[in-house]
Amino acid sequence: MAILECKDLCFAYEGKRVLEGVNFSLNAGDYLCVVGENGSGKSTLIKGLLGLKAPEQGSITLSDGLKATEIGYLPQQTQVQRDFPASVYEVVLSGCLNSLGSKLFYTKELKQRAMENMERMGIEEIKDESYQNLSGGQQQRVLLARALCATKKLLLLDEPVTGLDPIASGEMYNLIKLINLCDNISVIMVSHDIHEAVRYATHILHLGHSQLFFGTAAEYRQSSLARRFLGGGQI
Repeated sequence: MAILECKDLCFAYEGKRVLEGVNFSLNAGDYLCVVGENGSGKSTLIKGLLGLKAPEQGSITLSDGLKATEIGYLPQQTQVQRDFPASVYEVVLSGCLNSLGSKLFYTKELKQRAMENMERMGIEEIKDESYQNLSGGQQQRVLLARALCATKKLLLLDEPVTGLDPIASGEMYNLIKLINLCDNISVIMVSHDIHEAVRYATHILHLGHSQLFFGTAAEYRQSSLARRFLGGGQI
């Protein structure tokens, strides 16, 4: 069952189209990687999915009870965010903000959700440490735990391994795949690493100011587009 469907999406800035002809659907349990060169429209699509950028044309439909405020989002980090002066626990708990409703304080259940997600990410022992003092890999685990506090259905991850060393990157990819498989949480991940995208994803969306490809990872491996994008490398 599709939890998200995009039809004939077009986005523009100051009257100039930057992305058009996007059509894809995401089912429960899918792991979709969005790939493409810099400036291809990936960030614009992310803003559209989060409701931060209205399409000039087309529609984005959420179903299966999913709301835009219930999408777990892990953004690209800026230096200001890396230096955020808060504890690990406070950062993770902030992922529950949209679940507060009219309440003024976090409930016992929301605090428990934060603790459970820290345990899943292996960061419960550093919950009182300052976020700004953590390694890059630890910070990404904190942000992934925060994103999990916001959703039980869909994670939207924007370049989650940027700046990480190979070991931390591998650990992050494995964590995301386990969440996808074990919790049946759908994943949309923007990535520049096409080799890892094809390795972990079930589906690939390739953008280049328009939709160049959408299909399974197996279909993408066989496409001429993938071979061109990889410069003749092996997938």
